Amino acid sequence: MPRWSASAVAALAVSALVAGCGSGSKPAEVTNQDPNAPLEVWTRSTEATAKVYEQIFSDFEAKSGVKVDYKPIFTDFDKQVQQRAASKDLPDVVITDTGSLGNFIKQGWVGQLDKNSIAGNGDVIERAWNNAKGADGKYYAVPFSTQAMITMIRKDWREKLGKPVPKTWDELTDLAVAFTKDDPDGNGQADTYGMLVPGTTDRGYLGWWAANYIWQGGGDILKAEGDKFSVAIDSAESVKSVEYLKGLFCDKKVIQPGALTLNTNDAHPLFESGKSGIYLTGPYMIGRFDKSVGKDKYEVIASPKGPAGSTVLGEGEDVYLMAGSPKQLDQKKLAEYLITADAQKAGMKGNPQPVVRLPVNKNVNVKEVYNDERWNTTAEVYANEARPFPSVPNFTPFRQQTSETLNSIFAKCTPDVAGELKTLAGNLKKELDNQKASQ
Repeated sequence: MPRWSASAVAALAVSALVAGCGSGSKPAEVTNQDPNAPLEVWTRSTEATAKVYEQIFSDFEAKSGVKVDYKPIFTDFDKQVQQRAASKDLPDVVITDTGSLGNFIKQGWVGQLDKNSIAGNGDVIERAWNNAKGADGKYYAVPFSTQAMITMIRKDWREKLGKPVPKTWDELTDLAVAFTKDDPDGNGQADTYGMLVPGTTDRGYLGWWAANYIWQGGGDILKAEGDKFSVAIDSAESVKSVEYLKGLFCDKKVIQPGALTLNTNDAHPLFESGKSGIYLTGPYMIGRFDKSVGKDKYEVIASPKGPAGSTVLGEGEDVYLMAGSPKQLDQKKLAEYLITADAQKAGMKGNPQPVVRLPVNKNVNVKEVYNDERWNTTAEVYANEARPFPSVPNFTPFRQQTSETLNSIFAKCTPDVAGELKTLAGNLKKELDNQKASQ
């Protein structure tokens, strides 16, 4: 591979940023990248979703003539991106969750993007563009998919026990207790549990899960105050919400054993194997569970209402055009292709799991593509009940610290929830100050 001169390196690094990264950090630099090599694309993917991406990239190659070197990664995805950044040799394009946006900006791995320079930008719904917007109101990625958390329930268990579809926290708790104590699978053994929780602190998974219930209880992690934020995790509503969750772990004992070390990939099989009957998760599991559990054996519902409603997390995936690439035109071509109606539909039709859950292209009709009431439910939840995490410069440390504190509370069945959350609030306030995002 040819080596680049210092002036060429600098020029490419600067032009890749368009208008600077906006975070004060230096962008990644080109070192030994070959401008004639294929476009290197990474996705955070399991084996099943990788097959869907492979077809999309194959179609892109056929239509554009741009060759793609595709690498799907699930385990240690963030660590591997970090390693490539350390060697100043980032992939050209990365497709991963919107939760990575703040960290990518902070690290200088992506630069400011001119939204209007992206062909087809007007076909993308504005709410999806918000998923690619930094705390400074500027764009740093191209949206690819959106989604909202939904609740999956073993319908056959619920009907066997004569329980209604839960609409409130009280009914949800009652159902979880029944699934745990009343032998819903009829095998005569006490081997089922009410709720499945991916409660590991890895990447802040527990914070992702618990935030839904904290919001439904009227609490929050951070509260927006104009264009600044204040800490809300120690509010009375947040404390009551966490106490409710602690009760599920410690008093009613309806949570799957080992939950506090489970990531999502390890959690899914526990729903499939009939160990747990209620699962708050993403709609991307619908296709897989149709095959492994049986479409007739489970149901998809909007989250039951807490004291403050049914708010759930609504995020998605972005296309990140990584800094320092000598293939900026090809980066842009791929991003533009991925938001077309054809690519969006192909991503939605992935078997068994889609990589586009809800389309970002306003010309793609969810009802027509999926022809499935469960996806209609997901779309309605996204439209009416979903919200993203706060748009601080980098939400990752807030989610991580919240996850670690909640994991400790639930593991130890801590009696002083208010005290633990007060300590957490102090740490989050310091992080807000560090990010210059305090009220």
